[in-house]
Amino acid sequence: MNASKPPLALIAEDEPLLALSLQQELAQAWPELRIAATVGDGKSAVAKALELLPDVLFFDIRMPGQSGLEAAAELADDWPAEPPFPALVFVTAYDQYALQAFETQAVDYIVKPVQPARLQKTVAKVQQALAGRAAGGSDIEATLGQLRNLLAGVPSQARTLSTIQVSVGNAIRMVPVEEVLYFEAADKYLRVLTANREYLLRTPLRELLPQLDPQRFWQVHRGTVVRADAIDSVTRDDAGKLHLQLRGAKEKLPVSRLYAHLFKAM
Repeated sequence: MNASKPPLALIAEDEPLLALSLQQELAQAWPELRIAATVGDGKSAVAKALELLPDVLFFDIRMPGQSGLEAAAELADDWPAEPPFPALVFVTAYDQYALQAFETQAVDYIVKPVQPARLQKTVAKVQQALAGRAAGGSDIEATLGQLRNLLAGVPSQARTLSTIQVSVGNAIRMVPVEEVLYFEAADKYLRVLTANREYLLRTPLRELLPQLDPQRFWQVHRGTVVRADAIDSVTRDDAGKLHLQLRGAKEKLPVSRLYAHLFKAM
């Protein structure tokens, strides 16, 4: 953030009245802050943030199509080398478990409806973060770690799947997970790739992931989970992006910045 310019913020909130209320409260708590835009869904939030490169993001957790966490993760993956990644504040309805998760990861949040006293604390925290960023203290890796942990969550009594049930014509086939090379989100379906064929599941990746053994299946992209022992090689392209080659798979799979830490030797 340039010290001579007022800080720029983007609000992503799918309820217009709540977005307006947050704007009004911010005008009182932080008059210098300029709201560059307000959007109502995650994909628009990512696109607008990459266009405007704001200093602060206020992302609602629950938005149509893509959650605030998923949008923040995508944005972190696509964010350019400069300027530093924005200070991030999540807006959420009261959920004790979610709030504990945010506090554990030192990510700031605002509970709906916005309370002026709580917002003032958030503003002070964000201002401190921006001051540190201006002094060269920004750490994108710390932000990526926070987002990874928040996205992973802590599933209660999650069970480890040994087989995947997939529809093949009028039949249901039981596919052992050790045959799966990778899972890939595709529109409303989840592609299940083995060495011999491809299946489609209607189960979203975010629902399947907690049921997979995290030691055996690694998430390498927001829409891709691979079987770790199927990885043959990891290469880096001219742009610095990592790609995986799996034994038994033809195509190479990209690794997002969010999960590049899995391959530290690279």
